[in-house]
Amino acid sequence: MERIYLDHAATSPVHPQVVEVMLPYLTEHFGNPSSIHQFGRRARQAVDEARRTIANSINASDSEIIFTSGGTEADNMAIIGYMHANQDRGKHLITSAVEHHAVLHTCKHLEETGFEVTYLPVDETGKISIEDLEQSVREDTILVSIMYGNNEVGTLQPIKEIGSYLKDKNIVFHTDAVQAYGTVEIDVQDLNVQFLSVSAHKINGPKGIGFLYASKNSKLAPTLFGGEQERKRRAGTENVAAIVGFQEAVKLVQEKMTEKRSEYEVFRKRILDIFGEENIDCIVNGNEIEHLPHVLNISFPGVQTESLLVNLDLAGIAVSSGSACTAGTVQLSHVLSAMFEDKNRISSSIRFSFGYGNTMEQIEKAANETVKVVKRIKEM
Repeated sequence: MERIYLDHAATSPVHPQVVEVMLPYLTEHFGNPSSIHQFGRRARQAVDEARRTIANSINASDSEIIFTSGGTEADNMAIIGYMHANQDRGKHLITSAVEHHAVLHTCKHLEETGFEVTYLPVDETGKISIEDLEQSVREDTILVSIMYGNNEVGTLQPIKEIGSYLKDKNIVFHTDAVQAYGTVEIDVQDLNVQFLSVSAHKINGPKGIGFLYASKNSKLAPTLFGGEQERKRRAGTENVAAIVGFQEAVKLVQEKMTEKRSEYEVFRKRILDIFGEENIDCIVNGNEIEHLPHVLNISFPGVQTESLLVNLDLAGIAVSSGSACTAGTVQLSHVLSAMFEDKNRISSSIRFSFGYGNTMEQIEKAANETVKVVKRIKEM
């Protein structure tokens, strides 16, 4: 049985070219970038080249890129690091109710240590409103953190409008771009973003590596202590092989971004067309115009998410939901819960997410198998 992977928003397969460029840095070029001998200098050169490539991809300077262990650390570093370093100016930050837990749990931690957080609501498409943001800004607000594109429903937030509004407010802007990077053109200067988080494993790079863009004028307290790596902002020996792999993944997505974006939109439309042809009762969750092209979240009223996931997995189709299962209990998606009051809609949703290796044949097969599963469950 062919297994079809449609959960690229969770993680993506490492591209063969990424594996190929990483291997020498796991064997012959194993030096520590902080060492002054030839082994170390070779590793340092590789890290510097990768930093340059990544900085160019978002119109930043090399010195503004901090390598991290992934998106979660980048989010933590931006939010905790900035709030701690600048709390003499204020202790209030603003975020949204639909952020990734890497941001939400970080904000909860800050609340427990004396900071104040405002969580902006979203509409039924998952977007915040600029008006709500304006009304939430206080004299002691020093940071706003709003994700670029939502990992569950794909909705794009008005990042440029937020940046424009904050520009003259002396309020720093962070965006979690983990899901958006690689499918959306990003220019941090144009967006007026001071912090931006990215993870390699969402773009066919290795797990355990990411970066935080931190504008050169931003005061940031380190969250790790030890050596003086990353200009004293992030201690720890650099993961050279992963950094080199990250660079290759960035090159690949930059080359094919427009092509892939169009392909994913075609995949999305084909799935919805098949559901329409089969008269399947379903509702698209998210913004149907301003969305990430590779994320499609759909509710099938009357069909429980868990039943859908199990039956699709048995049919060889890997998709996911916004629900988290812990010890047999189900927690409804915080993203969908912020968007809707209808518990039936929230508890019957699944997410298809496209990426490297997917073909139209796979998309059609997955859609048709979903139709069979939905019909079978409803008959039962």
